[in-house]
Formats: sequence, C-alpha cells, structure tokens
Amino acid sequence: MKKYLIIVTLMVFACSSIFLFSSCAKKQIVTEEKEIKAAPKEAAAVEKEKPTLKEEKEEEYKRAEGVRLERLKELEIAKKIEAEAKVKDAKIKEDKAWQERRAASLEAASIYFDFDKSFIRLEYRAVLKKKAEFLKDNPDIRIRIEGNCDERGTGEYNLALGERRASSAKEFLASLGISPDRIETISYGEERPLAIGHGDGAWNQNRRDDFVIMK
Repeated sequence: MKKYLIIVTLMVFACSSIFLFSSCAKKQIVTEEKEIKAAPKEAAAVEKEKPTLKEEKEEEYKRAEGVRLERLKELEIAKKIEAEAKVKDAKIKEDKAWQERRAASLEAASIYFDFDKSFIRLEYRAVLKKKAEFLKDNPDIRIRIEGNCDERGTGEYNLALGERRASSAKEFLASLGISPDRIETISYGEERPLAIGHGDGAWNQNRRDDFVIMK
C-alpha cells in the first residue's frame, strides 16, 4: 500500500511538472510572438518618422529658395544704396559747380563810381546784394575789396580815394549781415588801370572796386 502511494505521488508530481513546464513554455512563446509582431510595427513607425526622399528634397529646395530670396533682398538694398549714393554725388557736384559759378561771378562783377566819388551807385547795390548772398551761403569764405581810380589826381589822393571806395563797399556788405572780419580792403589808386587811355571811356572803367576771393 505504501509503495502504491509513492508511485501515485510521483505520477502527480510528474504531471504537475509537465503542466507547469508546458505553461511556461507557452507563455514564453506567446511573449516572443508579441515581440516579433510588434517589431515590424515599431520599425514602421520609425520609418514613418524619418523624412522621405521627396520631403528631404522639398526641404532642401525651401532652404535654397530662402537663401536665394535673401540674396535678392541684399542685392536690391545694395542697388538702392548705390543709386542714392550716385544721386548724392551728382547733387554734390551740381552744388559745387553752382558755387564755383557764383564765386566766379562774385570776382567778375566789379562796381563803378562817379568821378571823385565813393558812394555806391543805385545800379550796383543789387550786385553787392548778390555778393552778400554768396558770402552768407559760404561762411568760410573771405574776400578782398580792391579800390581803384582813374589817372586824374595825385598818386597820394588817388590811394586815399581808392581806399574810401573799397571801404564804402565793405560797409554796404556789412549792412547786409556780412561780418567785417571777413572783408579785407586795399587801394591801388591809379596803379592798376583796367583800360588804357586818357578819355572818359577809359576813366569810367578804371574808377571801380574789384572783388577777390581769398584762398
């Protein structure tokens, strides 16, 4: 009887072991099967996350297009700056040429006096006003007024008369707002005639003030 119980116990233990082993093996197989089936899904998800060749090309094109547009903007800005610089240079040159013409006009336009007189005649006040406008526009420029006379009279008298004529023009410019410090006067008397001769035609041209820009 005892022997029989031992045999039964061994058979029960054997069956339990077989069942347990079978269950574990089955569970492991199922787990592995799930992992194997899941792997392709995960791989597919990874592949989905990766950009396709088409998307990569589109991204590359967008970057290249962005760079191109940015370069175009830079070129447009550079062209605009260059155009503005050219306009500015042209304006500077134009202004310079205009000022040079005005300076030449200032030096070219003398004023003339009556015989033995030093007051400014009415027709020459407009000439002096133009000179004053030029001097106001060019505050760094200084001028010299040169008084002259015709040949009549003594040398000493004509030097004094020439100085009065130069001073008269200086005072008129000062009355228009030009600082006297910017104006120098000198008299040449009869020493620098503009016209050679001994009649009214020559004398009228020699009774004058000349204007020189001091460099």
